[in-house]
Amino acid sequence: MATADTKLGGSEESMTRSEESMTRSEESMTRSEEAMRRSVGPVDSWESELTSIQNSLKFVLMLKEEYVCPVCRGVVLNPQQNSCGHIYCYHCLQGLLESSSPSSPVCPVEGAVITPAEVFQDKCCKREISCLEVYCTNYPACTSVVTLQRLQEHLSLCQYEQLQCTNPGCRATLQRRHLQDHVTNTCRQRTEPCPHCQQPLQLSLVQDHLHSTCPQVEVDCPNSCSQTLPRHQLAEHREACPEVHADCSYRRFGCLVQDKRRRVKLHEDAAVNHHMLLVLRSNTHLEQQVEVLQEEALLRQQEVQVDGLHLAGLQKKIGPLQQQTSSHEHIVSAAQRTLSRQEDVLSTVQLDIQQVSRGLGSGLEDLEQLKKSVDAVIQKISATEALKEHLETLEENLRLHSSVLELHATQLSCNKQHLQELEATSHDGKLIWKIDGFRKRSEDEAKGQPPCLTSSPFHTGRCGYKMAAKAYLNGDGEGRGTHLSLYVVLMPGDFDALLPWPFKQNVSLSILDQSGAGNHRTLSFRPDLMSKSFQRPDADSFSNVASGLSCFIPLDQLENPQNASYVDDDTLFVKVKVDMAGLEQL
Repeated sequence: MATADTKLGGSEESMTRSEESMTRSEESMTRSEEAMRRSVGPVDSWESELTSIQNSLKFVLMLKEEYVCPVCRGVVLNPQQNSCGHIYCYHCLQGLLESSSPSSPVCPVEGAVITPAEVFQDKCCKREISCLEVYCTNYPACTSVVTLQRLQEHLSLCQYEQLQCTNPGCRATLQRRHLQDHVTNTCRQRTEPCPHCQQPLQLSLVQDHLHSTCPQVEVDCPNSCSQTLPRHQLAEHREACPEVHADCSYRRFGCLVQDKRRRVKLHEDAAVNHHMLLVLRSNTHLEQQVEVLQEEALLRQQEVQVDGLHLAGLQKKIGPLQQQTSSHEHIVSAAQRTLSRQEDVLSTVQLDIQQVSRGLGSGLEDLEQLKKSVDAVIQKISATEALKEHLETLEENLRLHSSVLELHATQLSCNKQHLQELEATSHDGKLIWKIDGFRKRSEDEAKGQPPCLTSSPFHTGRCGYKMAAKAYLNGDGEGRGTHLSLYVVLMPGDFDALLPWPFKQNVSLSILDQSGAGNHRTLSFRPDLMSKSFQRPDADSFSNVASGLSCFIPLDQLENPQNASYVDDDTLFVKVKVDMAGLEQL
């Protein structure tokens, strides 16, 4: 048994040495291949480009056998010489080494073992081969003769070289000399500009583009109004097309006619009296609503007065409650301090009780006295807790009264504001605007806040234009910092659809003399009919752009005039008057 074990162990050691030997052989072969790669010079681009056609090249002189690769049988490219003296293409030698077993790559001519470490680049042979003359691959159409290393350079310019069309989707192959004409003139996939909108398109898509999407092609109106116009104007044309169905412009006043636009226009011209009756009926309804609102305003004013009285009563009630709450807070604070001291006394008493309980005997009387003290402390604690609960109830009542008071104050402010707006509204084309706190407002405007002041709205009649005044106390535009600037602004009104536009009435702006001498300063202006400021306001906007006089009066003459008093008691009065001549009231 001992002998058998020894033989087995010897066999395992022999196998291990054999595997180690093979590993060293593989490592040696890998190092040899790496050494061969390092010995190979750089591969020129023309050699790599000729690899695919090296077997079809036609040389002017017969190719020597020594320049023929024994593996691919084509001209040798990037020649590599083995230790046996034979020359191979670099890529052929690489394939030979990779396809052979690692231990035995052999020369296909003589069968000699190829040692990668002894392979080197034959630069002399490479120079000779690169200078060999060869016919163009497009021979006999092209009769050019060039050196092998210049062949690719010649093919990049050769007019007989076959190239594929560059237009997307075209698979045609043509000679270089015919390619440009094909790409630009005959290819079905070429790009051509649309004859109308000049958009570049594939030739096959031009007709579809003209019939469906070209914005410049003239088409007939889809509503059969006999008008022809560019396709991109169809949406705009629809807004004015006489064959499109539309509502009567007096629909908001109750007219329910709906027909083609041209017929609706005829209806509007023929039914003026009916439309005026509808407008008057609407105005009557609005006047009734105004009367209702005025009645509501009076009721709310009465409610404000009642709420004011109620508020005054609540304020009187809150005063004693606040004083009572303050006194209760002092009581609670004193009670809490007393409670803290009593708790300390109670802790001391408990300690004493423990000591007394140990001795008992003669301390029974003291124990009874201590119990009485504890009971008294407990009664004081109960009284303190009751006071605390009463204080919390008072605080809750105070919060409820405060919230009610805030609610009444807010309602009072809203009612006052609504009442002021109703009182300030004018319907005779005149506005007297009182600007108080003049100096403070002027200083604030000079600092940038607020930028301007705006008056309450006024009207030129019950169904007239709605307007407002604007003032820049520190100047605006050309008068910035030197003059008072006054403007008027047109605002969206309920009767704008019935009024003539643009606004044509003269407007007078004045600042009033408060000395009693009547030396008011007044300037007037005539509206610019081309300005957007005097066109009909957009119903979705707050107002038009203001227009007026940016240099109404210098600031030094405003505050220190010679024969007038424009700013008195820190108050300035501005008057706006609209010339009502020629303005027909509805």
